[in-house]
Amino acid sequence: MAPATLSLSYGQAFVVPDKGRHRSSMSVQTPEAAQWASKGACALISDATMRNSLARQAGDISVRGFLADYYSTPDHWDVKTSANRVLSALNAWCYGLSQQLSNGSYVSSLSAMIYRGQEAHLFHLGDTLVFRLRGAEFEQLSRDHVTDLGGYRYPSRALGMDASIDIDYVPLPLKQGDIFLFTTRAVQGTLMPSDYVGLIRQDASDLDAACERLAQTAQQRAQERGYGGDSFCFQLVRIDELPAEEVDSPDKVYGDLPIPPELAVGERLDGMEVLEILSRTAQSRVYRVQDLRSERDMVLKAPSPELSTRNAYLEHFLLQQWVVERVHSPFIVRVMQPSRPRRYLYYLMAHVEGETLTEWARRHPRASLAQRLDIAIQLGKALQALHHRDLLHQQVHPDNVLIDRHGQVVLADFSACHMRDLDGHRRSRNLVRQVGLTEHSAPEYALDDEVGRRSDQYSMASTVYWLLTGELPYGVATRDLLRHTDLEKMAYRSARKFNSEVSPALDEALKRALAPQRALRYRRLSEWLHALRTPGEASSDPSGPQSSGARTRFWQGVAGLLLVLLVVSWLLR
Repeated sequence: MAPATLSLSYGQAFVVPDKGRHRSSMSVQTPEAAQWASKGACALISDATMRNSLARQAGDISVRGFLADYYSTPDHWDVKTSANRVLSALNAWCYGLSQQLSNGSYVSSLSAMIYRGQEAHLFHLGDTLVFRLRGAEFEQLSRDHVTDLGGYRYPSRALGMDASIDIDYVPLPLKQGDIFLFTTRAVQGTLMPSDYVGLIRQDASDLDAACERLAQTAQQRAQERGYGGDSFCFQLVRIDELPAEEVDSPDKVYGDLPIPPELAVGERLDGMEVLEILSRTAQSRVYRVQDLRSERDMVLKAPSPELSTRNAYLEHFLLQQWVVERVHSPFIVRVMQPSRPRRYLYYLMAHVEGETLTEWARRHPRASLAQRLDIAIQLGKALQALHHRDLLHQQVHPDNVLIDRHGQVVLADFSACHMRDLDGHRRSRNLVRQVGLTEHSAPEYALDDEVGRRSDQYSMASTVYWLLTGELPYGVATRDLLRHTDLEKMAYRSARKFNSEVSPALDEALKRALAPQRALRYRRLSEWLHALRTPGEASSDPSGPQSSGARTRFWQGVAGLLLVLLVVSWLLR
């Protein structure tokens, strides 16, 4: 009888003549039984660029980061969606780290193959090598992305090389007995295809021994040719058995869980008792519950019972737990695990003993400017934690910001949170519209323009403006905008008009972060947070109005002087 899941074996070997030059990393991971159907097994190899002081770290972080995030993606995502989104986020992370360094980088080639059901999925960028041995046929599956420069070959495409990423994707049908070889470009010029086939087939039952034979032979050939300083690594994966039929679609993992019914205080669900109804909206229900086994107070969020199974929000609901799980920050609410198996579709979060920012502002009308700015900076750190994971919050407003009894800000609602990707702008905007625009939503949502991190910056700045003044920055509500010409009607109302404690520099910083045109806001959230931390300083941005006026006066003076010199030279002729 055929196995219910895929069965595979693997072997590995390293030859590192000079440990200081080690720049490769590889791994094979098989999941828990519950994830075989949705995620499958994964084999990777990475190779950092030469002459890189952080080569080893770059190789390791790409492999470890992919494995950690891939197996944390929602089970209802297909393999291609999961891997592409993880690679996009990992690329942004590595690129961001590299931009902060003067020596070294986190750039690396990467090949990842995911084995699920009767199919393999190859994701590749750079110059790492993946081959398949099927019978006597030995075939290279990966495509080299390299550029010749000054006699050296450099990757033309790699993880962390650029802010954007272009990934080769190849789906492959599997056959029992297939053997996949993963190695790096250091092996080029040492082994021929016949060498690979012979050395692997010599004793294919012991894959570790086969990898050792490949590594030793490659090292010997390299030494004979006078370039034996390179390290060699080989990884073999063999398909031992295939399931008789394709596994169920991962959608069924959640399709079997019904939406919970409407709950009242005192009712129970999966061993949890409802203590309080926190929110009822057209999309969701939020309850404060207590686990009767552990006596922990938690927050349970479930889709509204009124939602159709074809509702787009219901699909997005499945992402929300994943969003919270993968972002680790004291300013982001924690996900809690149930003590019993779930029989309904919901997720659990830590209960925050505190109040919303709206309630806090009502109870502290005389709070100092420093207290309010401290809350603003904490809110900015919460958004930074999301942006570092390539996530947009899209619903920053006072009722979504919690302040605990110690004064710490916790961002707790992710109803409109979305992963920032190349094709997701329209889906992001549609999701926000379905959840509902607020008076703090950026104008681009109402006008159906492209959205991004600066859209979150606007919502945060609008919330901060409200926190400092109790008012909104514009007389017109952004959610009521109908045409782009309506942006011209948005006249910023100085925060100093409502709160004399706001300095001119802070007011200018608020005005810039609240620019109706997205391109005119701060380029990075960190710049906006710096302006909040130093509200008494004049704007240091060269494009700011103060420095712009100074530049204008300077060039006017230069022009006047040149005119005088021209007149004098004409009179002296």
